[in-house]
Formats: sequence, structure tokens, C-alpha cells
Amino acid sequence: MKKPVERCRYYFVDESGDPAFYDSNGNFIVGKEGCSKTLILGFISTEDPHTIRTKLASLRKEIEKDPIFSGVPSVKQTLLAFHAKDDLPEIRYKVYEALKQLNFAGQIIVGRKIEAQFRKRFKADENAFYDYLVSKLFENVLHTSTENKIYFSKRRNKDRQKPLMLAVNQGVILFEEKWKAKVDVSISVQAQSPSGEPCLQVSDYVLWAVHRAYARGEMRFYNTIQDKMELVIDIFDTAKHPNSYYDKQKNPFDIKKTSPL
Repeated sequence: MKKPVERCRYYFVDESGDPAFYDSNGNFIVGKEGCSKTLILGFISTEDPHTIRTKLASLRKEIEKDPIFSGVPSVKQTLLAFHAKDDLPEIRYKVYEALKQLNFAGQIIVGRKIEAQFRKRFKADENAFYDYLVSKLFENVLHTSTENKIYFSKRRNKDRQKPLMLAVNQGVILFEEKWKAKVDVSISVQAQSPSGEPCLQVSDYVLWAVHRAYARGEMRFYNTIQDKMELVIDIFDTAKHPNSYYDKQKNPFDIKKTSPL
């Protein structure tokens, strides 16, 4: 294991989908309207968040001044924070073009929502399912830098910050057990809103591109940013394991390589 580099690395974490398996009456609802078939977690990491923030601020000013967007109701929300699902297609195109110019790396973990596994492995506990994905997401990254600052989107319950910190630490423990070595680095975790932290908006766009691949078999958005994507892990795609770990060098992600949901 290499010694951590003396630097501060920033991680901006978001999610697509939800950890729900059942409704309030205990009925299994995965795949039904309003309940996703997957929970996708991911981050972008960078040593230079300032440049990302500046670029997105510049793009917002450009959109605000463009008369073609004048009077469009959704643009008011866009000017607060870019959100891939809700932004106009013309704006979405501009954001993806901007992302191609930025320096960041993305990693994604896809959790298929399999009922039998959820009940047996996670005791039907949504938080346990979510936290396991968090720990696996960070298992192999936090040893590379001496200082690590992790920002989670506030979309999750604010009371979840401490458990999320524990989940991140569990990722470190998994790494230490795997390599029989101590990870001596600084880790901080805090929640932030996407409007307050523009780098989370980049994470949203990255997650949305992966979501579209799984939900619609559509790769064009992912292909726009594929050179930024270090790793996509379809962790419960057992039929494809170990080739369900898609890294951009040896096994680039393509939805056609995965098992159907």
C-alpha cells in the first residue's frame, strides 16, 4: 500500500433512487411507480473545487442573460441549482458540455434492490442497506490523501450524518482488513445542500447519467463524461461478477454488459 499523498481531497456524494423496498403496509413495491429498482450512490472527487464552483456560476449567469430561457418557470430553480432531472434539455446539454472541461473523477456504486437479499443480509433495514453501499463506495479511496473532506447532499435525513460517518469509517476498516495495514488519514463528513455547494450539482449530473443507463438503456449522457469516470460497481450483479466492476482502463462501463434488472 502506498503512503498517502500530502494533500486535501474533496468528495461530493449524491444518490439516485431510494432505499425503499416496502410501503407503509409492508407491501413489496420495488419497480412499481415511485419506487426505483436500484439505489445508486456516487461521488465526484477533486483537489480543486473552487474551479468547479466558478465554472458553474459562470454558466448560470450565461443562462440568466440568454433571452431564450426568459419566462420559463423551471429556469428559476435552475438558477439556484442545476438538477439534471428537472433542467431543460437545452440547459442539460450546456451543463454536460461544461463538465467535460472540469477536472474531477467519478466513482459510482449501483445497488440492485433484491428482496431476498435485503431480508437475509440487511434484516430488512433500509439504513443498513444504504450504509453498506456507502462503506463499499469509500472502501478503496480514502487512503490516498492525508486529508479527506466528504460532503453529502442534504436530501437524506439530517439525523443520518453520524451513521454516515460510521459507514465511511467502516469502508476504511474494510480496506485495512484487506491489506493488513493501518490507514492514518484525516476524514471529515458534513451535509450540504446542492444550492449551497455547487460541486454536489456535478455529482447529481453524473448520477443521473448512470441512472438513465439503467432505467432506459441510454448511454449518451454517460458517454459524454466517460473519461471522468474511474469506476462503476454493479455490486449485486452476481451473474456478471467479477466483471461487474467497470473501470475505464480495463473494463469500461456499458449498460449492455450488465444483467437485466
